[in-house]
Amino acid sequence: MKALLSGTSRAALAVALLALGGCAKENLNPNAGAPAPIAPTAANATVANGVMMQGFYWNTPISTPAGTWWQNLGSKATELSQAGITAVWLPPAYKGSGAQDVGYGVYDRYDLGEFNQKGTVATRYGTIGQLQSAIGALHGQGVQVYEDMVMNHFTSADAQELANGQYNVYTSFTYPGRNNTYSSYQWHWQNFTATQQAPNNGWYQWKAYDFQPYANGDAYDNLLGSEVQYNNNASNVNETINWGNWMTAKLGLDGYRLDATKHMYTPFVNQWLDAVKGTSGRFAVSEAWFRNLGDMNNYAASTGGRTSLFDVPLHYLFNDMSNGNGAWDMRGLQFAGFTEANGALSVSFVDNHDTDQQGGALYSPVSNLKMLAYAYILTRHKGYPCVFYRDYYEYGLGAQLKKLMAIRKANAYGAAAEYTSTNDANVYAYSRAGDSTHKGLLMLLNDGSSAASKGITTPFANATLTDATGNNGGTITTNASGYAVFPVGARSYAVWVPGGGTTTPPATGTTAVAFNVTYSGTVSGQDVYVLGSTAQLGAWNTANAIKLSGAAYPVWKGTINLTSGTSVQFKYIRKDAAGNVLYEGGSNRTFTPSGTSMTRNDTWQ
Repeated sequence: MKALLSGTSRAALAVALLALGGCAKENLNPNAGAPAPIAPTAANATVANGVMMQGFYWNTPISTPAGTWWQNLGSKATELSQAGITAVWLPPAYKGSGAQDVGYGVYDRYDLGEFNQKGTVATRYGTIGQLQSAIGALHGQGVQVYEDMVMNHFTSADAQELANGQYNVYTSFTYPGRNNTYSSYQWHWQNFTATQQAPNNGWYQWKAYDFQPYANGDAYDNLLGSEVQYNNNASNVNETINWGNWMTAKLGLDGYRLDATKHMYTPFVNQWLDAVKGTSGRFAVSEAWFRNLGDMNNYAASTGGRTSLFDVPLHYLFNDMSNGNGAWDMRGLQFAGFTEANGALSVSFVDNHDTDQQGGALYSPVSNLKMLAYAYILTRHKGYPCVFYRDYYEYGLGAQLKKLMAIRKANAYGAAAEYTSTNDANVYAYSRAGDSTHKGLLMLLNDGSSAASKGITTPFANATLTDATGNNGGTITTNASGYAVFPVGARSYAVWVPGGGTTTPPATGTTAVAFNVTYSGTVSGQDVYVLGSTAQLGAWNTANAIKLSGAAYPVWKGTINLTSGTSVQFKYIRKDAAGNVLYEGGSNRTFTPSGTSMTRNDTWQ
């Protein structure tokens, strides 16, 4: 007979597992991957230019000056709304292994702090009444609420049982404290494939896992606790769907954050989203922790646009920038991450409860230059940015984040432009052209130890701009082509915005031209560029050609500000790091930019 876990050992195991984070066994080694087809746009209902907040962190205090954590969040509803937060992501709200459990060690998903189980009525965050009051306060201020849905596993069973005639394990979940309220469904060893109760955190397994590992082993079924079976187990699927619908109605949810989805059978995830989120317009974002953009694209395709995904690759770029602490090449932010590859399905973030948790498997904080990362996600054309509670309230960034969110709400509209011929190792620039009622912006990031200035042709002709962040004083005036020299401080950021009202950006001046060319003739180390007759297109000097993004391969994309009304000639070229160049065939392409923005959809000739 295998060694048995006592109740004490079982509790210790749960604590040890939870100390590793919500994804305790993630593989942190990035793997190169070819771009994959992009999933269709999700029908997620979010506020225009909205900002999500993760409303907790690892080991939030059980008691705050406002009371429990639910009371703390409720007391901040007005402040959050006024700051520009349009949705709050709540931690797992149901009973875990005990009063200290952060929620990912799930015991009873129907106990929202209502029943005396595991030595407590309240969860770590408070009682069900306090939870519902907090949600009511947030809704009262127009703030949406997303709940963290943990469906992969359970921990801390009520009793042992003999699994498959082989293992004495804690897999009997009968919930005597709840006594069948809300659901009479019970979980026993037949509902699981395995449990992490073997010596040295090993696994006892009595059924095949739902799926074989994929993404070079980075995705696998067994994560922690007792692993729920969804493949070939209709009763488990139906119960978890019923629970999702119950949670939605009980709390009036506007959306969901799905935990550890790469550890669950993907057809089940799709089935759950169809049955619970459906076509309701509610929002969903999944934690599919892939560092590799190719794996992200594959997962987006396999879930068919039903759920957004956290932009994990972009977080690790920010982490690289932080670790470089001035030595990292800022051009790495050009066309970056899943946000650029599939903005409609991307939730961009800087840090979260796992990356911030010291000792956790995903610990990778953006400790240095963090506001540069936030300026990036909060002004970007693509992605749904998520602000971390601890950054806003405990790491002293609230005032700066509030300014950036105000800029986002007022100015982050219209066509976007990367400045690949202007950016260098220290300075990254990006603009939004504005629209009929918003003036647009020019954002600069500088990780260097010295202040810098950049000459940039903006979308704003004959305009006077100020730095809305307050990091730079004075004004900058552009010429008739939208050109001026803009400063940005050392290890700082600036967001220059045109002054005066909310008039339409000039129809003359510059046109933000989106170049999209389909070309599959590259190998590793080769990229596609656009090169043309004007200085903005490199003046036929291949060293100054404008690099396009291959994130949506085989379509290469980039947006460049060109002078309106001036005819240009151009071609697409292929170039490698050694400078070897291949021109596309045919005659030079010719067109005349007009309006504030336009798009060219071309095929390599």
